[in-house]
Amino acid sequence: MEIRYLLDTNIASCIIEGNSPAVDRRLVKVAMAQIAISAVTEGELRFGAARLPHATRLHSVIEDFFLRVAILPWDSDAAQQYGQLRATLEREGQPMGNLDTMIGAHALALDVVLVTNDSSFARIKKLKVEDWTKGPRQ
Repeated sequence: MEIRYLLDTNIASCIIEGNSPAVDRRLVKVAMAQIAISAVTEGELRFGAARLPHATRLHSVIEDFFLRVAILPWDSDAAQQYGQLRATLEREGQPMGNLDTMIGAHALALDVVLVTNDSSFARIKKLKVEDWTKGPRQ
């Protein structure tokens, strides 16, 4: 089974924190083999944990999450997408944060759906996006 979904940091956080029943419901319907995170997201999650050094339970939950989800390296294909994407967004007057741009570029390079509830990703043309926090589509 191949990766179909790349989870953005905010969705990974929802899973780790267990604070979104809609995300949880969607997650049980998708095989874990189809879900991954970018190494960029891993870095963001590790940064968040490092800012809370005494939150040992949180650290444990994050490490458990890393054991269950594929973590994909940010590679040359992603870098190529990033360079083009960042230049396009800036030219259009729609720049994004660099880490979000890197995650969006990674999803483009992999040709997968980015799962996020961050509306800024809508600026990236050709990026397939789903928001699992909204529950089922009507």
